[in-house]
Amino acid sequence: MDYLSTLNEAQREAVTTTEGPLLVIAGAGAGKTKTITHRIFHLVKSGVTPSQILAITFTNKAAKEMRERVEKMATETRMNGVPFVSTFHSLGVHLLRTFGEAIGVSRYFSILDRDEQISIIKRALKELGLDPKEHEPRRIVAKISKEKGNVVSRAEYVARGERGTLARDVIAVWPIYERILARDKSLDFDDLLSKSVALLKLRPDIRSRLHETWKYLHVDEYQDTNAVQYELVRLLTGKEANLCVVGDADQLIYSWRGADSKIIMNFEKDWPTAKRILLEENYRSTATILDAANKIIEKNSNRHEKILRATKPHGEKIKIREARDEMDEARGIAEEIVSLIDGGADPKDIAILFRANFQSRALEEALLTLRIPYQVLGTRFFDRKEVKDLLSYLKSAVNSDDRIALARALVSPTRGIGAVTLDHISSGREGELSEKTKEKLTQFRALLAKIKQKAVEGTVKEALSIALSESGMIESYAKDPMGEERIENLQELINLAAKYDVMRGEDAISTFLADTTLASDQDSLEKNYNAVRLMTVHASKGLEFPYVFVSGLEHDLFPHKAMMSEENGDRDEEERRLFYVAITRAEKKLFLSYASSRMVFGRREFALPSEFVGDIPVELVDFESSSGGGDPFSSSGSYNDEPTIVWDTFKRNRKS
Repeated sequence: MDYLSTLNEAQREAVTTTEGPLLVIAGAGAGKTKTITHRIFHLVKSGVTPSQILAITFTNKAAKEMRERVEKMATETRMNGVPFVSTFHSLGVHLLRTFGEAIGVSRYFSILDRDEQISIIKRALKELGLDPKEHEPRRIVAKISKEKGNVVSRAEYVARGERGTLARDVIAVWPIYERILARDKSLDFDDLLSKSVALLKLRPDIRSRLHETWKYLHVDEYQDTNAVQYELVRLLTGKEANLCVVGDADQLIYSWRGADSKIIMNFEKDWPTAKRILLEENYRSTATILDAANKIIEKNSNRHEKILRATKPHGEKIKIREARDEMDEARGIAEEIVSLIDGGADPKDIAILFRANFQSRALEEALLTLRIPYQVLGTRFFDRKEVKDLLSYLKSAVNSDDRIALARALVSPTRGIGAVTLDHISSGREGELSEKTKEKLTQFRALLAKIKQKAVEGTVKEALSIALSESGMIESYAKDPMGEERIENLQELINLAAKYDVMRGEDAISTFLADTTLASDQDSLEKNYNAVRLMTVHASKGLEFPYVFVSGLEHDLFPHKAMMSEENGDRDEEERRLFYVAITRAEKKLFLSYASSRMVFGRREFALPSEFVGDIPVELVDFESSSGGGDPFSSSGSYNDEPTIVWDTFKRNRKS
């Protein structure tokens, strides 16, 4: 297998540079996954044991793709074993399940999702005598998460002396939140990383052991790392510093959740012996799309200088459409999609991207009207009520201290157990309950014991099947108007559990539960529905489609005014990076649209086109106006009796 011959010169250099720190700047569509997997394979061919290689990604989809590619290469060459490929959070789960008891973390901890975190924050507020409706639990959770992501402890946050209502709430709630998590043997997403960092700092013996285990580290999407992820990577890197990071500052779009551009920009300062390699050949998009992308991103200053070069011909021009309003915009997109499908395109090859979730309503209506199948990326399969209900039985079975899961399972379906009983259970006052209620609890706990026994002696699938058949959920959902769909989803959950049949014991059920909690929105695309995909631009990161529509390109919407008002000047650049990511998802054809007016908070507001539209060179564009006009550079345009759209700013942007 001549694996090196399939690589371009820069990719080959990245693959064969195996020793010491390496920074690979990989532009959109430049084959970074191929480069990483070939590098891993090259290491093995050079004599490195596969188990000595660690590769970290940000999404389950990326980890799965990388793992499958490596396994395919391993099969073809009879490679003995495969590397450890994981997301950051899955790696945290692995470290804490294996070594966490050294710092007081139970081996069988539960992982809280965001809704469960909010539930605990509400309980903490009530404990303080505060009304959750007035103290914004979501903002409190987000703030605690941000501080943990910045490797800031509760004590350090208090010492910082932040002022304001939110800071007071966080300071008051945080210790109660931690107490409840400790009592329930539960961790939140951020704990998976912050406690892993604490583990490696407090136990140098474990750190040294991991250095011997993983001698070669790879980190994908390095531009998206935050402080705690950076610290984890640093602690896992041994004295040989065989650390390869792959990323692109031009695609950093997650600063709002802690990603810090300084981490990738300062890599060569952190590792003075580091080598830098640029991957600039794009294998995804047409030259026309890339020419536009290069023009868009060159206005940013906080980046590594590079120019994406297309390996494909120019292709069709970018179509920009001006619509009267959001409904007209959606109709235009839907009609264009019908034309694509009539021309032979599969619906699943088409994506509609938008800046904000509220934009999907008009788009969905238009697609429904023209009977175009679609799938909205945003609701995780594992966030559906019935799925969470059934999973709560497993959580309760494997971790008897998980009171959040216990409370949910007890009322799914209802057993005549209400808030008073749940309060007695939570406060350890079960002895005060009636004999009838005690009997119900005894029967319930017997079911949990049976589920756990089956998980230990059999499989996760069998344990789930018992939970479903003996809990009464099927009978309960049969009375639900959506009962048939809910039962189908529960059966699908059991089918998914079958993938874990190769594992046994509590480790199997713990791994399954961790995977369901850590699953991302993109995982819902695995079913391969032949449907148009609707999603935010953020959700599209890492995906690609032959045909891409980017809607709502209006001033104050994209770029979003909330981001532009931030004191941090990099937010201006981040909105431009976000648009860059959006247009580089397209392989064959790119469609851009904006509306002259849009309904915002019940009021119709008139808008100017986004400055990003004006940055695309005229020669790359086919312009269309729903008013029948074809020249966007005229001094004005009008729709019926609506106010005139002034194009002066638009034209100035074009000339600059």
